[in-house]
Amino acid sequence: MFKKIKVIVVDDSALMRKIVSDMINAEAEMEVIDTAKNGEDLLTKIARNTPDVITLDIEMPKMGGMATLKELKKISVDVPIIMLSSISKTGTELTMECLELGAFDFIAKPSGAISLDISKVRNELVEKIKLAFMQNKGKSITTDEKSFKTNIEKPHKVTTKTANEMAVTHSRTGATHNIEAVVMGASTGGPKALYKVITALKDNIGVPVLVVQHMPMGFTKAFADRLNLNSKLKVVEAKDGDHVEKNVVYIAPGGYHMEIGSDKRIHLNTEPTLWGVRPAVDKLFMSATKVYGARLLSVILTGMGKDGAQGTVAIKNNGGITMAEHESTCIIYGMPKAAFETGKVDEIVMLENMAGEINKVVMGR
Repeated sequence: MFKKIKVIVVDDSALMRKIVSDMINAEAEMEVIDTAKNGEDLLTKIARNTPDVITLDIEMPKMGGMATLKELKKISVDVPIIMLSSISKTGTELTMECLELGAFDFIAKPSGAISLDISKVRNELVEKIKLAFMQNKGKSITTDEKSFKTNIEKPHKVTTKTANEMAVTHSRTGATHNIEAVVMGASTGGPKALYKVITALKDNIGVPVLVVQHMPMGFTKAFADRLNLNSKLKVVEAKDGDHVEKNVVYIAPGGYHMEIGSDKRIHLNTEPTLWGVRPAVDKLFMSATKVYGARLLSVILTGMGKDGAQGTVAIKNNGGITMAEHESTCIIYGMPKAAFETGKVDEIVMLENMAGEINKVVMGR
């Protein structure tokens, strides 16, 4: 018999509380232990019954999602939060702020505050509740192919030994490789990881940085704007036909694959999903290696699945430099693990050191 994941659902709509609760309670491994209509209501109830995970609506009267997050932090409530957000300008901007404040992740409501079609994101919600629970309990999550139930019952201790023993350092210098572009990929946990990396890149790094973060349409603009406010480099949501410029970070827009052409321009398309996602990291990596060859640096950060592994192989085979985030700092050690297991990753880097290593490789010091 395994312990169920205890969830509190917070939403100002009684209908949404009921629909979300029913989706969660339909899962054998979790249960809704309470609901709340706003942040004030949650604070009263959480004092009596502490959950494992909270789903928190962003826009609510009296005390909205962001104010609630701040209050939970103030009273040291260590419970992972999954935000539920409408795809509105206000909703997407607040979502990015909530991630900065420490929310684990977010779910986009398909059709506004009252989303009667919320069942469309049921699988995503269930998956993220389980991921949030395991990550908060210090259990290493390495791949989307393992049984969540097995992981919950038999936590896998995080180990850094394999990466430390097997990582190789590329015999290179910045001058020799003359890096002309950096490409990055991330998924679950990526917004916070990318924020740490991109905001620490040098303002005179001298190359374009192209980023694929698995994120729904409507949120990537708010993500880019938030990064732009806090970064030394200019950060934009990429547009089709953009000429790739030095010292600019381009974020792939949600819903579009982003590739770079031989004309050094960004090309967006709505071709079928790859690995179930669009944008896909591999699409960017594969196109970039054709343009830059050995003058390319790639970085794979936290995320589920194996997107980016094939692109990593192609970049390494073309003489580029490849990096992946160390298991010990990943929220989800899926994408970095898949890349690492190809044997084509040059450097395994802790998240807190990633920006410094990128600066060093690109700038040759």
